[in-house]
Amino acid sequence: MHKNNIRVLFICPYPIGESPSQRFRFEQYFDLLKYNGITVVVKPFMSLSTWKIIYQPGNTFGKIGRVLTGFYKRIIALAQVPQYDFVFIHREATPVGPPWFEWIVAKIFRKKIIYDFDDAIWLPATSKENLVASKLRWHTKVKSICAWSYKISCGNSYLVEYAKQFNHRTILNPTTIDTLNLHNPDLFPSKAKHDRFVIGWTGTHSTLQYLDQIVPVIHSLEKKHPNQFEFLVIADKKPSISLSSLRFVKWFKETEITDLLQFDIGLMPLPDNVWAKGKCGFKALQYMALGIPSIASPVGVNSIIIEHGVNGFLCNSSLEWEDTIQKLIEDERLRKQIGEKGKEKIRMNYSVVSNSDKFLSLFE
Repeated sequence: MHKNNIRVLFICPYPIGESPSQRFRFEQYFDLLKYNGITVVVKPFMSLSTWKIIYQPGNTFGKIGRVLTGFYKRIIALAQVPQYDFVFIHREATPVGPPWFEWIVAKIFRKKIIYDFDDAIWLPATSKENLVASKLRWHTKVKSICAWSYKISCGNSYLVEYAKQFNHRTILNPTTIDTLNLHNPDLFPSKAKHDRFVIGWTGTHSTLQYLDQIVPVIHSLEKKHPNQFEFLVIADKKPSISLSSLRFVKWFKETEITDLLQFDIGLMPLPDNVWAKGKCGFKALQYMALGIPSIASPVGVNSIIIEHGVNGFLCNSSLEWEDTIQKLIEDERLRKQIGEKGKEKIRMNYSVVSNSDKFLSLFE
């Protein structure tokens, strides 16, 4: 399916290669697009230096200056829009304020916007880290951008239902995993034997709050099995939780897969609320792609990705979480069986290869 001479401008919040949302929503398709004759140009709002400080405490005036620089870059990018056939906008063109950029692209330049999002970004749900910015976000702009878009790309059916209220050209485009070149255990050295069982979780600073749900479970297991396992957290910020089994590893893109491969099981707790329903199951997808048995809350798309007892487990209560973790600690054969079924599910339904035609269809 060659689409010679098509030019696409990607408008996104974060620098290339840094944000999981961008990496697994569209960046990993760049080679596919280029192979099919599509020219790709990316214009992030944040520079790499901005990305490194924006979520750190302090330096308020420095951050304001960098945000203003981002707006200036958007004005420059706007002048270049006429050169492109499509403008692919991930989440929003600017992190605060009204959708002026999107309106000009759609209404003045009359360009085809492909609008992509993987969270319920129309809701004013926030974490402690972005409380101030949230007040300026202008959440109501999401429905306007949906209405102005040529096509909408959503990460799960909950998001699709929202977007379809404003635009029937909405496509379920799941977050996917590159099972050939990245999340492929065969590309990495065999897992080293370790003395203690590893229960793992990975995420970003904004999702550390979800650990609160699982801490009592881990604490109970610590009492029953002292010094027999470790709770490994991989993130960009250390969690503020008191567990004797806790081991924190700072997330780095270069070591992401080898660090994850230390897990014997992977956890994905979520609260049952409207914001969590917009989540696209990324942690579970990562674990499963690597053959790591996954335990998740039955919230949103998790209940579609995971078939309970077949390729993973879905747990509601603390007792269910504890019993399931206990079962997997004790049964290596079950871990291997669930892990293999998980890998198969990702390859067939949530891999770059399985989703390539759908992603290309956005540009038709």
